[in-house]
Amino acid sequence: MTDSNKEEQHEVDLESVSPELRYLIEFEDVPEQMHLMVVSIHSASEEVVRAEWDALPKSAQNILDNFEQFHALITISQAFASINTLEELMSMDAPSELSAEEYENYKADTLDKVLKSCIKDMIKQLKKARRDAILKRDFRETFAKQ
Repeated sequence: MTDSNKEEQHEVDLESVSPELRYLIEFEDVPEQMHLMVVSIHSASEEVVRAEWDALPKSAQNILDNFEQFHALITISQAFASINTLEELMSMDAPSELSAEEYENYKADTLDKVLKSCIKDMIKQLKKARRDAILKRDFRETFAKQ
């Protein structure tokens, strides 16, 4: 495989993603090197995020216009949290009491917990926004220019 083919595989056509995700990628100035990861997270997390959205009280859902905004916000949060976690894990030495396989499992479990934490945090923030006018405004203003 040539270098140009490798580059093409990592490029993401932002026109092919949801308008809400594309908007947040641009709004948050997500580096191009992260676009493939962001789109992958978005796709992989949809079912879990949808279940969480459906479980939210309507008063919390009404803070945003739709599920797609909720999903895009979580995706961006998960992408940046994942990068930070992976950088931290890569800088650590594996504990001597863990085999290579156990350490890989530890890293995967840690990353999974971080991703789930992003969802829980967004749910908490939406619920809080029902009673916090400033937070509610911040959520709404995020997509106001979309």
